[in-house]
Amino acid sequence: MEREKTSEFDQIKYQNEYNKKKYDKVSLMLPKGEKETVKKAAQLEGKSMNEFIVEAVYEKMGKERK
Repeated sequence: MEREKTSEFDQIKYQNEYNKKKYDKVSLMLPKGEKETVKKAAQLEGKSMNEFIVEAVYEKMGKERK
Protein backbone atom coordinates (compact mmCIF):
# COMPACT_ATOMS: atom_id res chain seq x y z
CA MET A 1 0.00 0.00 0.00
CA GLU A 2 1.49 3.29 -1.10
CA ARG A 3 1.48 6.21 1.29
CA GLU A 4 -0.49 9.28 0.31
CA LYS A 5 1.74 12.27 -0.44
CA THR A 6 0.66 15.37 1.42
CA SER A 7 2.25 18.52 2.73
CA GLU A 8 1.92 17.10 6.25
CA PHE A 9 4.93 16.06 8.32
CA ASP A 10 6.36 12.81 6.96
CA GLN A 11 7.67 10.88 9.99
CA ILE A 12 9.25 8.06 7.98
CA LYS A 13 11.09 10.47 5.68
CA TYR A 14 12.31 12.44 8.70
CA GLN A 15 13.57 9.29 10.44
CA ASN A 16 15.34 8.08 7.28
CA GLU A 17 17.05 11.45 6.80
CA TYR A 18 18.05 11.60 10.48
CA ASN A 19 19.49 8.07 10.39
CA LYS A 20 21.40 8.86 7.19
CA LYS A 21 23.01 11.91 8.85
CA LYS A 22 23.77 10.31 12.23
CA TYR A 23 24.68 6.69 11.49
CA ASP A 24 26.93 4.64 9.24
CA LYS A 25 25.36 1.51 7.80
CA VAL A 26 27.17 -1.84 7.87
CA SER A 27 26.01 -5.04 6.21
CA LEU A 28 26.60 -8.35 7.97
CA MET A 29 26.59 -11.78 6.35
CA LEU A 30 26.23 -14.87 8.53
CA PRO A 31 26.16 -18.55 7.57
CA LYS A 32 22.63 -19.84 6.90
CA GLY A 33 20.76 -20.43 10.14
CA GLU A 34 23.01 -18.23 12.28
CA LYS A 35 20.71 -15.22 12.01
CA GLU A 36 18.13 -17.04 14.11
CA THR A 37 20.81 -17.99 16.65
CA VAL A 38 21.85 -14.34 17.03
CA LYS A 39 18.21 -13.19 17.12
CA LYS A 40 17.40 -15.61 19.95
CA ALA A 41 20.52 -14.62 21.91
CA ALA A 42 19.53 -10.95 21.58
CA GLN A 43 15.97 -11.69 22.69
CA LEU A 44 17.25 -13.51 25.77
CA GLU A 45 19.00 -10.28 26.77
CA GLY A 46 15.95 -8.17 25.89
CA LYS A 47 17.76 -6.45 23.02
CA SER A 48 17.31 -5.93 19.32
CA MET A 49 19.69 -7.76 17.00
CA ASN A 50 21.30 -4.45 16.10
CA GLU A 51 21.86 -3.49 19.74
CA PHE A 52 23.23 -6.96 20.51
CA ILE A 53 25.68 -6.89 17.59
CA VAL A 54 26.82 -3.31 18.23
CA GLU A 55 27.49 -4.16 21.89
CA ALA A 56 29.50 -7.23 20.84
CA VAL A 57 31.62 -5.13 18.46
CA TYR A 58 32.38 -2.50 21.11
CA GLU A 59 33.12 -5.22 23.67
CA LYS A 60 35.55 -6.89 21.26
CA MET A 61 37.30 -3.55 20.70
CA GLY A 62 37.52 -2.96 24.46
CA LYS A 63 35.56 0.29 24.18
CA GLU A 64 32.50 1.72 25.87
CA ARG A 65 29.52 2.27 23.61
CA LYS A 66 28.89 5.93 22.81
